[in-house]
Amino acid sequence: MTLHIHDTLSGQKVAFTPENPDRVTMYVCGPTVYNYAHIGNARPVVVFDVLFRLLRAIYGENHVVYARNITDVDDKINKKAMDEGVDISIITNRFADIYNADMAALNALPPTYQPRATDHMPDMVAMIEDLIAREAAYVTDDGEVLFRVAAYDGGSGRYGKLAKRSLDDMIAGARVEVAENKDAAADFVLWKPSKPGEPVWPGPRDPSTGKLLPGRPGWHIECSAMSEAVLQLPIDIHGGGQDLIFPHHTNEIAQSCAAHGHSDPAAYAKYWMHNGFLDFSGEKMSKSLGNVVLVHDLIKDYPGEVIRWALLSASYRGPLDWNDSILEQSRNTLDKIYAILLRAKDIEMVELSQADKAIVLEPLLGDLNTPFAQYWLGQHAKSLSGYLETNSLNQAQHTKSELLYLADVLGILQQDPEIWFKGGASDDLTAQVEALLVERAAARAAKNWPESDRIRDALNALNVEVMDGPAGATWKLKVTS
Repeated sequence: MTLHIHDTLSGQKVAFTPENPDRVTMYVCGPTVYNYAHIGNARPVVVFDVLFRLLRAIYGENHVVYARNITDVDDKINKKAMDEGVDISIITNRFADIYNADMAALNALPPTYQPRATDHMPDMVAMIEDLIAREAAYVTDDGEVLFRVAAYDGGSGRYGKLAKRSLDDMIAGARVEVAENKDAAADFVLWKPSKPGEPVWPGPRDPSTGKLLPGRPGWHIECSAMSEAVLQLPIDIHGGGQDLIFPHHTNEIAQSCAAHGHSDPAAYAKYWMHNGFLDFSGEKMSKSLGNVVLVHDLIKDYPGEVIRWALLSASYRGPLDWNDSILEQSRNTLDKIYAILLRAKDIEMVELSQADKAIVLEPLLGDLNTPFAQYWLGQHAKSLSGYLETNSLNQAQHTKSELLYLADVLGILQQDPEIWFKGGASDDLTAQVEALLVERAAARAAKNWPESDRIRDALNALNVEVMDGPAGATWKLKVTS
C-alpha cells in the first residue's frame, strides 16, 4: 500500500516514504489550554487522527509514533490565572483534561506522546543557547533573545519556502512591528522576560555577561524543542491548520534547522500537511462575530460520531461550511448505516487479505479523501442490506468485514448498533421500553388494536421510536436537539 499526500513544502501530491518504516513519526500542533476548544480546533484533531489510524493500518500499530503537544505557557493562560488568582497549572490542567475528554468523545485516539511546554524548558533553553552560539540568535538590551532570520535565509528565500512567499511579503502581510531591539523586522522572539506576577524559569545564558536570562519562551521554540525531544529529527509528517503555516511553522523550520546547521527545510520535517478552515455562511469562525461553537457544547446535543462524520465530509485541505444541516445530514446517514448493521448483527466477520485491505483503503490512500471514503461506506452498507435480503451469507460476511475495516480507520461506527439507537438511555428506561415492546408484540399478534394503540402512546410519551423489521422490533430515542 502506498500513501499519497499533498505536501505543503513541495506544493505537490507525493508518495509518502518514511525515514524509517519501523518508526513512522508524526507531530501535530495541539491546543493552548486556557479555554474550551471550538469546533475549528477539532478539525485538525479528527483529520490527523484518521491519518494516524491509516499509518497504523499500513505500517503496524507499534510502528507509528504520534505526538500532539499542549501549550501551557501563554499570555492568555497567564491572564486567566491572574484573574482567578491561581497558579497557571490550575488553569492548564483543568482545560487540558476537558480538551482530552472532548476529543475522545469524537473518537480521537490519544497520541503516543502529549508533551507539555512546561516539561521541556531545559530542551528549549539548550536549543536557544545553540542558536546563540551559531550566531543565529542574539540577546537584546532588555533581556530578550531573538532569532536572526537572515542567518537561516541568507537571501536564499528558503525561509519562505513553506509559505510560498517572499520574506518581504511575509513581513508586510504579518504587519510586523520594526521594534528598536530587533536587528531586522522579521526576527522573532525565542525567549523574553516575564512580567510581574507571571511564571518565570531560568533561561539561556547571556554570552556577553555569563548570566542567566530569567523569563519564559516564545511560542515557536516550544514546538521545535518538544517535537525533537519526543520524536527525533527529521520528523516524517508535521501537521496543523493552514493558519499555522506562517508564522508558526515557518519559524519552527528556521530555528530547528539553524540549531543543527541545516539549510534544507526537510531536515526538520520531511512532509507538511495542513487542514483548511471552518466557515459559517461564508464567514470564518470568530468571537467578534459571535459564531464560535464549542465542542464541549456540541457533544451534549449530538453523538461524537455525528460531529466526526461532519468534520470529515469535505476534503481536509479545503474549507468546510459548518451549519446545523450538516450535523442533521450526518446523523441521518449514520442512522441508516447503523440500522443495516443492526440487521446484520449476527453476521460473523471474516479475515480480510492484504489485497482486500489495500482496495478498501484506496480512498484514504489518495491524500485522505474522506468524502469518497464516506460514499464508499454508504455503498457498502446498501450492498450489505441487499445481501441480507437475499440471504447471501458469504457476500454479507465479506461486505460487513470490509465496511467495518474502513470504518475503523475513519474512526466511525465504533458503537454497538443497539446502543447507538438507544442513545444513552438509562437501564430503567431500557427495561421499561423492552417490556412495552413485548406487550406490543402480544397485542399485535392478538389483533388487540386498542391495546396496541395504548402501548404506542406510552412509547411516544417516553420519546421512543419503534422500528419494525424482519427480525422483529427495535427502537431508538427520538432526536430532540
